[in-house]
Amino acid sequence: MGYSISVYDVKGKLTEEKKLDDNIFNDDNINESLLHEFVVMQLSNSRINIAHTKTRWDITASNRKLYRQKWTGKARVGDAASPIRRKGWVAFGPRNERNFTKAMPKKQRRKALFAALTKKVKAGGVLWLNNYSFKEIRTKDAVSVLDKLSISEKKTLVVISERNDLVYKSFSNVPLAKTILVNYLNPKDLLTYSNVLFIGDSLEKVSEIFLSK
Repeated sequence: MGYSISVYDVKGKLTEEKKLDDNIFNDDNINESLLHEFVVMQLSNSRINIAHTKTRWDITASNRKLYRQKWTGKARVGDAASPIRRKGWVAFGPRNERNFTKAMPKKQRRKALFAALTKKVKAGGVLWLNNYSFKEIRTKDAVSVLDKLSISEKKTLVVISERNDLVYKSFSNVPLAKTILVNYLNPKDLLTYSNVLFIGDSLEKVSEIFLSK
């Protein structure tokens, strides 16, 4: 099944309809398991390993047995650094040397991205702005565009083809918007944000970047 998308100007006026690339926006590309695997990989690779407990060798304490093994009427314990005592070492605790990073083949990563894009188009969450024609960096203008497209009250991912301070800084103070370069498109953001707003030639760049070998 082929998909097409409406193209709007900054005033929210429909200018044309464009057909999307079937190699990317295609129901055959939807693979939920690959999509899940990619998101799990993203979350794992962005994880900051902070939790770190002390082992036996990190505790400074005498290794002398605290009291005799028998005939005291107390539980048998070892030294003061025992994991069952306060300020002792932690048995099987988390360590920050653990590596949580995951990997995924390039073809599978792209397939997962195409799946996320297709699902977003099917849900009607992809919009195309032909050009951000404002001349000054103003949050008011960015909000105006979102209002005209009726997406100001939903989380919106703004996609640009190259670094553009005019767009980036105008949307930076919009609470529900996030701006990224097209080559940083990823399933996690596509699933997190309700709408995806492609500006200029950024949508055409998707095919150029992600279909190249």
